[in-house]
Formats: sequence, structure tokens, C-alpha cells
Amino acid sequence: GKTTITAQQISYIVSQVESELKQGEQTEFESKTIGNLVAKQLKKMDKVAYIRFASVFRRFVDVEDFEKEVKKLL
Repeated sequence: GKTTITAQQISYIVSQVESELKQGEQTEFESKTIGNLVAKQLKKMDKVAYIRFASVFRRFVDVEDFEKEVKKLL
């Protein structure tokens, strides 16, 4: 089935993740950390989207690849 994540929901997820990251002292994060936060948000919204994201995300070893994919989504 197709996921029903809207552009609005994506920007909500992004802002949630950003505010979680900003709570800490760190300014640099591993893509793994960011991916886990995104996954956590998606899980609340849409299980199918969450599963897809999680399976794709695990294949990214390289942060640049990950960022490229994220940009495609936005």
C-alpha cells in the first residue's frame, strides 16, 4: 500500500527532530541519531512509512547518500 504521509507531516517531523537535536549541547550528529529520531516520529504517524524508512535507512552507510535521499523526499 501507498503511504499517506503528507508534505505537512514531513515538515512536522523535520521540526520535531530539529528541536530534539537542539536540546542537547552537541552541534554535530551521526546520521544514525537523526535517522532514529525520524523513525520515531514516523512510527507515530504511519507504520508503513516507518517500515519503509527504516529498511531504506539501514542501507545508508554514508551521510551524504542519506542527505541526498532526504532532499529528494522534501
